[in-house]
Amino acid sequence: MNSHRYCVVMCGGVGSRFWPFSRNDKPKQFLDFFGTGKSLLQLTVERILPVVGIENVILVTNRQYRDIIIEQLPGVKESNILLEPARRNTAPCICWAAHHILALDPEASIVTLPSDHLVLKEDAFRQAISEGLDFVENGPRLLTLGIQPTNPNTGYGYIQQGSGVEGWPGIRKVKTFTEKPNLEMAKMFLDSGEFFWNSGIFIWTAKTILNAFGKYCPEIGNIFDAPDATYSAPGEESFINEAFPGSPSISIDYAIMEKADNVFVKTVDLGWSDLGTWNALYETSPQDEQGNASQNCKVIAPDCSGSMFAVGGDKVIVAAGLKDFIVADNGNALLICPRADEQKIRQIVNEVKTTFGENFV
Repeated sequence: MNSHRYCVVMCGGVGSRFWPFSRNDKPKQFLDFFGTGKSLLQLTVERILPVVGIENVILVTNRQYRDIIIEQLPGVKESNILLEPARRNTAPCICWAAHHILALDPEASIVTLPSDHLVLKEDAFRQAISEGLDFVENGPRLLTLGIQPTNPNTGYGYIQQGSGVEGWPGIRKVKTFTEKPNLEMAKMFLDSGEFFWNSGIFIWTAKTILNAFGKYCPEIGNIFDAPDATYSAPGEESFINEAFPGSPSISIDYAIMEKADNVFVKTVDLGWSDLGTWNALYETSPQDEQGNASQNCKVIAPDCSGSMFAVGGDKVIVAAGLKDFIVADNGNALLICPRADEQKIRQIVNEVKTTFGENFV
């Protein structure tokens, strides 16, 4: 195993679109959605270990989730858990992690993973990551994995592939990024054969991504490259607590990937879903003859079709006449919502918080 290869797992999000299962105190990445006895985070780390040693797995999260991570991943050194003092999206998270790793290993290459994705074809995943690491270690390249689309999904970003790279089958220059298109445009993308879903999985060397921050996003790069910056040393926590909250809140896609001229995509078939919404979970769950899906719960559903049922605890759901609904009951909150309106769940969560308080979100 190459000791210069690292994995950064981003696990600080709140997953509000999965409310009421995903809560502020225990978001979806720490939940066992499939009854395997392992959380999405545990599955993510387990999946990468044949490529990256556990000693080189870095977790970036909000400080309130420190104890959960220590409990779920006892094999990870506590010094490998980077605690964000504020939520600032993926770009600041990635910039900090790259500086931290570079201080440990100037020759480091990094695969950056979300903590809450589903990957069914794990051997294909590991092969793609290994080949991607080989690619970025042979030049100043930023690589993302593009997923072959199976439907005109409007909840994913899309990558348009350009020209191929000699000697690297399956890797092409990126022509354009498009964020969450409308249905008509998504259908055009699917029909063209040139567009792939943006997986949010990135591969680069520490030096290459930090050079990109300096060139394309200095408003973040300068914060983390300040004269008093300290990494992988006793002063790191104090520096981050002071500097991190001042960073803009922006995704790595907007900050770097859509601007840089050395961005490539490796197209893959991984049996992948980002599990970002109840609909995404519905689509990856076993369904009965009426198209109903349930997550680890007891359901009686006469005249129901196309619906998603999820209940925490030992409770029976009885529902009648529902078509294409989400029914999710957990703790002190129950959600009943048409699947077509799931994009409103974030707004619903904000309204619940404003009306009834933090205890319900």
